[in-house]
Amino acid sequence: MSLTALIIDDEPLARQELQYLLERAGGVEVLAQGTNGIEAVELIRTHKPDLVFLDVQMPGLDGFGVLKKLLDRKVPMPQVVFATAFNQYAVRAFEVNAIDYLLKPFDRKRVMQTIEKAQARRIAPPESAGLALETGAKLDALLRLVEEQTQAPKASSGKVIVRAQSRLLLVDQREICFASIEEGTISVVTKAVEGHSNCRTLEELMDQLDPETFWRAHRSYVVNIQHIREVVPWFKSSYQLRMDDAQKTEIPVSRAQTKRLRELFNL
Repeated sequence: MSLTALIIDDEPLARQELQYLLERAGGVEVLAQGTNGIEAVELIRTHKPDLVFLDVQMPGLDGFGVLKKLLDRKVPMPQVVFATAFNQYAVRAFEVNAIDYLLKPFDRKRVMQTIEKAQARRIAPPESAGLALETGAKLDALLRLVEEQTQAPKASSGKVIVRAQSRLLLVDQREICFASIEEGTISVVTKAVEGHSNCRTLEELMDQLDPETFWRAHRSYVVNIQHIREVVPWFKSSYQLRMDDAQKTEIPVSRAQTKRLRELFNL
C-alpha cells in the first residue's frame, strides 16, 4: 500500500526534482504540493498525509513554524522529512533527534532510504498521544541545537589534508577551488595541486570547510565561491560554473541549487 505524501517547498525546481525522484522510487502517492508554511498547515489538515517533505527555510512560516502550528492546533502529526540546505552541523541535529531529512541537492538513494523508513514506521506506529509528546520534545531539542550551531563561531580558514603523489599535503582551504566525488573517491583541486581527500563523503569534507565560502552546487561537487571565474548559462535555464583552476573546469549547478546561485550573484 502506497504512502500518501505532500511536498512543501518554495522552490519550484526543488519540488519538481523531489516529485520526479519519488515517482521513480515508487511506493509514494504525492497528493499535493505547497509553496509556503501557511499552505503546508492547511494541506496537512485537509489531506492527512502519511508523510510530508517539508522545506526548512521558507519565507514567512518556516518548516519549524509549521510543526509548531500543527502541535498547537492538535492536528494529527504526519511523518515529517525535512528538506534542507543547512550545513552539516544542523543536519546532525536532525539525526540526533531522529527526525529524518533530505539534504539538497536530493540524492535518489537517500530518497529511497527515507521511503523505506517511513513505510517501516507506518507498520508499527506509536500511540497518537505519545507521538504528539515525542514530536514536541524532539522539536524543542532540535530548535535548541540549531540555535546553538547558528550562534557558534564560523569555521576558520584552516588546513585540509590532500594526498598527492604519495605525499600528504596540508592545503590552506582558501586555496581549494573545488572538490568532487566519483565512485567513492574525493578529488580536491587547487590552482597548484590536485589530489585526493581521506574523507569518505563530501558531507564529511564539508565539515572541515568554512560554510560561508564553500557551497554544495551539485551532489557531486563542492565549490569555493571565491574561485568561481564565470557563471555560464546552460541547457533549459540551467547553469555551469567555470572555475579558475588551471583546467578552467566547468561544474554543473543542480536544479535545486539554482535559486542559491541567483542569490549569491544577484542573477
